[in-house]
Amino acid sequence: MKRLLFLFGAAFAVSCALAQTWPSKPIQIVIPFGPGAASDMVSRRLADKLQASLGQPVIVINKAGASGQIAAEQVVKAVPDGYTLFLTSNTTHSANPFLYKKLAYDPVKDFTPIARVCDFPFVLVVDSKLPIKSVKELIAYSRNSGGKSSYGFGNSTGQIAGAALSRLMQMDAAGVPYKSVPQVLTDLLGGQIQFAFLDMANAFPQMQAGKLRALAVSSETRSALTPGLPTIAEETGLRGFDLTAWGAVFGPAGLPKPIVDRLSSEIARIVTEPEFREKMQQIGVEIQSSTPEQLRQFVSQQLLVWGAKVKDAQIQPE
Repeated sequence: MKRLLFLFGAAFAVSCALAQTWPSKPIQIVIPFGPGAASDMVSRRLADKLQASLGQPVIVINKAGASGQIAAEQVVKAVPDGYTLFLTSNTTHSANPFLYKKLAYDPVKDFTPIARVCDFPFVLVVDSKLPIKSVKELIAYSRNSGGKSSYGFGNSTGQIAGAALSRLMQMDAAGVPYKSVPQVLTDLLGGQIQFAFLDMANAFPQMQAGKLRALAVSSETRSALTPGLPTIAEETGLRGFDLTAWGAVFGPAGLPKPIVDRLSSEIARIVTEPEFREKMQQIGVEIQSSTPEQLRQFVSQQLLVWGAKVKDAQIQPE
């Protein structure tokens, strides 16, 4: 018992000493999607703010691929010293456990929760050149396409929303996977796919330019960012159709509590700054915040929510 107490005391002392000198070198924020993705936009603005407050360079590392698994595995293997962080979403921490038969990481045990940052509202869009001006018209268009209708996705939210709408409305539309959302956007505008559920951060510029036509939001209620857009439930009668992505910051398992508390405090301060909030709203992102413990509970709850959504969409795990 004395030895255990000694070891615990020594570990605590090392943890405190590390926290007192942290940060003393550059910090990297790993994200599971490519440049131009909504999480990339948020990460870069958050990195700038953290760099100013922590006094060390904060670098964003894009690790796209395998639905975020490549990035997640990199963070899991990192030393838990506060120099490798993970700004990720429901893709890696809520949906992947149900979209894949086997993962090389556990979204609960292998990460240290730090803070929620935002929600990513999603919108159903089509190429504005198509003769489709409502969800009902999209459904009819797809049903009459002779099996040639398709939707693209670069994350789990786009995948599950597309699969659910297609199945529930008998659209016979094929899902086409992409490495990241900007590639979905390219093919949507090029006519290779007919529709997609995109985060507003990527859809907004094309909507404003008149290149994409927004039909509905995927959330249960209308978004404050686009109050004129109806919900999928309003347009189709599909009660309970509610898909909103979220973003949060984690570290590897075992991250010392003093560092977690410092980071959580800094992030909570940043996301409440009016300037930061305004910039996020301009790109179609809704700010959220939490304590580390609240994020831990949120992740456990979201695993239940997204597990049910994958089941409802009848997506078979790979």
